[in-house]
Parts: sequence; structure tokens; C-alpha cells
Amino acid sequence: MRIGLIGSGRIGSNLARLAVAHGHDVVVSNSRGPETLAALVTELGPHARAATAAEAAAEGDIVVVTIPLKAIDAVPVEPLVGKVVIDTNNYYPERDGEIPALDTKSTTSSELLAAHLPGAHVVKAFNSIYFEHLIEHAKPAGTEGRRALPIAGDDAAAKATVATLIDTFGFDVVDAGALAEGARFQPDTAPYGSDATIAELRGLLGL
Repeated sequence: MRIGLIGSGRIGSNLARLAVAHGHDVVVSNSRGPETLAALVTELGPHARAATAAEAAAEGDIVVVTIPLKAIDAVPVEPLVGKVVIDTNNYYPERDGEIPALDTKSTTSSELLAAHLPGAHVVKAFNSIYFEHLIEHAKPAGTEGRRALPIAGDDAAAKATVATLIDTFGFDVVDAGALAEGARFQPDTAPYGSDATIAELRGLLGL
């Protein structure tokens, strides 16, 4: 499977490392241009290449959007129609500026991305874990005390695809429900950053 990454910062680069380590091809991109990703591509090896965001969106079987929330209007729309899109983002007003709809909790950051990407199947995932823990906490399936990560989305098949990928990467999964339920594991919630097992995470999510 080929995974496109729109954004190759701390989370994006570690997801690319996990993907390549588990046999996937990756197409990495950022806002500064493919040439700035030469070192990362060299590290990742022959199963990785740098590209524009539009190319990463077009070529990925699954596409990860892992850029600041304030930049989501730059995410290509047409190439992502019909695709599974993983949203790793969180709302940080000090970085993104104040967004009234989020401040009043009338919507969520992932719902804003979904509204920008009509026809895409957006799944919120990987937003509640510190980027270094993506590598450090990954464990084989069946390991006692294995960490669980929450996901949320409106499309059951898309969530199943993302859950399988997360399991491959080394984590159990708890489905929090519809995309709006991603609010349950955003910053300033108990599940955010929690090194919890499936049972513990379900309790933290109130499931």
C-alpha cells in the first residue's frame, strides 16, 4: 500500500518511518517543497519519495493530513475524493489563531477538514499521542499492556482500514464513534496523551 503524507513534521515523519518499516511505500510532502525532504527520504530508503502535496494526495491509497489546522485550506481537494484521509490534527489557538466555531464547540477540527474535503472519508487518528511515542510505544499485537489509540469517523469501512493500519504499526484501537466524537480525545481531555490499554481507554472515553 502507498501512503501519502501531507505534512512531514514530527508526527508525519514518524508515521512515514512506521509505514516503511512495515512494508508500505510512502510519498512525503511539506509546504516548503520536495527538495527540503531529501534527508528524510534518504533515511527512509527506496520505498519513499518526496513530492508536492498534490502528488502525495493523488498517489496515496491512504493519505495522512498532518499539518497545522490553520493550513488545511491548502489541502488538495479533488485528488482526495473517495479516499481514506487520516487527520492527526489538534486545535491550538496560540498557533492556529482563534476559530470561533471551535471555541464554542459547535464543530471539531476534524469536521472542519471533512467540510473542506467533500467526498473524502476522514478519520481522526494519531492526534492523541506524543510523536516520539509512535516509535517508542509500538508493540506487537497481543503484547500485554499494549497501548491503545482512539479513532473517530463517519465511515465504518474507512475506520476499519485505519484501525488495521494502526494495529500493524503497533497499537490497539478504540473506536470513539462518529467524527464529531473526536472531541473526546483532543487536548485537555483525559484520553489525550494517555498511555492506556483498550479497557482503560474505553473508560477514559466514557464508552
